[in-house]
Amino acid sequence: MSLFSTPAEPALAVASSAPGAPAGVVPAVLVVAVLLLGGCATQRSLMPTPTLYAAGIEEPWAATLPEDLRTARVEVLYATDRVPEPRPDGRLDYGIGRSRALAVGEATVDIGGGASWEQLLEDARTGIRNPTLYLDVPLVTEVARTPDYPVPYTVVDGMPVVDESVKQEFGRVAEAVEHRLNMRLAQSPRKEILLYVHGVANTFDDALFTTAELWHYLGREFVPVAYTWPAGQGGVRGYTYDRESSEFTVFHFKRFLDWLSRLPEVEGIHVIAHSRGTDVVTTGIRELLIEVLARGEVPRERLKLRNVVLAAPDINLEVATMRTATEFFSVGVERVTMYTSPHDKAIGLAEFLFGGGLRLGQFIFRTAQDDIKERAARVQDDQQAIIEYVGEQGGSFGHNYFRTNPAVSSDLVLTVRYGRKPGAENGRPLEHQNGIFWTIHDDYPLAKPPQ
Repeated sequence: MSLFSTPAEPALAVASSAPGAPAGVVPAVLVVAVLLLGGCATQRSLMPTPTLYAAGIEEPWAATLPEDLRTARVEVLYATDRVPEPRPDGRLDYGIGRSRALAVGEATVDIGGGASWEQLLEDARTGIRNPTLYLDVPLVTEVARTPDYPVPYTVVDGMPVVDESVKQEFGRVAEAVEHRLNMRLAQSPRKEILLYVHGVANTFDDALFTTAELWHYLGREFVPVAYTWPAGQGGVRGYTYDRESSEFTVFHFKRFLDWLSRLPEVEGIHVIAHSRGTDVVTTGIRELLIEVLARGEVPRERLKLRNVVLAAPDINLEVATMRTATEFFSVGVERVTMYTSPHDKAIGLAEFLFGGGLRLGQFIFRTAQDDIKERAARVQDDQQAIIEYVGEQGGSFGHNYFRTNPAVSSDLVLTVRYGRKPGAENGRPLEHQNGIFWTIHDDYPLAKPPQ
């Protein structure tokens, strides 16, 4: 039973002032909102070491990790519908423009300016951060690019028929990308994909940074893939531009995810989405579920979604309910985990700007409506969890806690890398509130939850 009361072949063709705000305040609020929901600089430091490793509870990397993965350089695959914008230094970059084609490529993320493996190991085992462990992207190579959507087609007997030359071009793109992906799968300890989807005000490099550091601390066991969409305009209207870009990108995202899941070499997919990226992910998966169920296929077998993590979700609670539960979202995913925080100022501002009720990223069980509490109490499902982070160490505005807080990132590791269910008896000592609701504190996973 889900907390939120409860499907054709993929098509190539696709036929003023805020209420209650004083005069003069809204433009300033919008600027702040862009900053709060924003990304990072061109370079940034590696995320803090999860407590799970620094305290010696688990080893950061298996002793059997292949030698060619013991390096400070991380090779990240990426898919993007940003418009390419080469930099003055010659390195390929992608801007905020919306491309009707989907590009796939490879990028190198360097940790610590050439740090040694021994330095990375010491950092992960002690939690004592070397200040020089910053992230940089020295190389980006585009491997293939699809034709522009929508593709030309004719209608024959009431059905769309795509031109054969267009089909052949898609085939060449798929072949080139599959070759690169299979190379990565061959060297990966687990034949599974780690797919990260960012939020608003993030640059192309931001997406690569987060994908690389998550993969780094998830044991380097998966193939890291960044899905990055046209965000990061900045300015007063930056959030609204990015929000519409998140709607624009859904078609490309779902087609890319569908393609990944069809590859026989891929045994599983773990999706981690942050902020507005959670809307991209839930909408894309919802639309794929409609297709899969309509064909009479078993969703979890067909899509291979092992984990879907929604961190600081910038989605209205009622909208999330209708987009997930009503289309049997949990039927298509083995485990769904949401992280929320009452101290997330960015989500609070988004709620103010759009109105319409509570946003999922600030959901608090203790103050939830009675009907939601009653439904939560009836849910006995260890494949779903809504985890409220109650600490205050979540970054400047409390929005990036999934990666900047060592307690929350520890739980992310226990969920995705180790596949553990919530509960101290499962080695994941979260404080249980009711049903699928749990709480995480800053001393997690060292302190036992209250009895």
